[in-house]
Amino acid sequence: MGRPGLTIFFFVAILLLDQISGQSSRSKNKKDRRSKEKEKDGDLKTQIDKLWREVNSLKEMQALQTVCLRGTKIHKKCYLAFEETKHFHEANEDCIAKGGTLAIPRDADENSALRDYGKKSLPGAGDFWLGINDMVTEGKFVDVNGIAINYFNWDRSPNGGKRKNCALLTQASQGKWVDEVCRSLKKYVCEFIIP
Repeated sequence: MGRPGLTIFFFVAILLLDQISGQSSRSKNKKDRRSKEKEKDGDLKTQIDKLWREVNSLKEMQALQTVCLRGTKIHKKCYLAFEETKHFHEANEDCIAKGGTLAIPRDADENSALRDYGKKSLPGAGDFWLGINDMVTEGKFVDVNGIAINYFNWDRSPNGGKRKNCALLTQASQGKWVDEVCRSLKKYVCEFIIP
């Protein structure tokens, strides 16, 4: 008689242990599921961020294509001319707001192409702003980003002193540059780099 009672005791003990371990493994499974859900959420957030970056990149490319369609593409740049006259700083700020800078010819080919585009797009304009100045150090011309200019196409050596610090491309002298007072009102051409 002692044995059937012992057998029942072991049977009940085994059932209880099974029940406890089942609850433990279920709670562990819940934790695993939660952790996997958090990983999925993190992955989804990463994927969404990646998609937003791609969408923004596509928007930028589309905007650049629109600029190139309205203006002209030369080498790896698009140029867009503006009939409105502005001071040097206002013109550059307008170009920056549109995603570019004032035009900066880096070699003779770009300068010639820019001259031709200016002649066609700004009829009657004798000159227009370039993104070049010597405002910081007299005689040391840099682009609007502060980078030294390696290509020059001056009509005559710039001699504007502290008064004339901004560069213009002139049509009268076949695309040569002159220095001008930055507060003068001039037409301008924006430049957009094609990635």
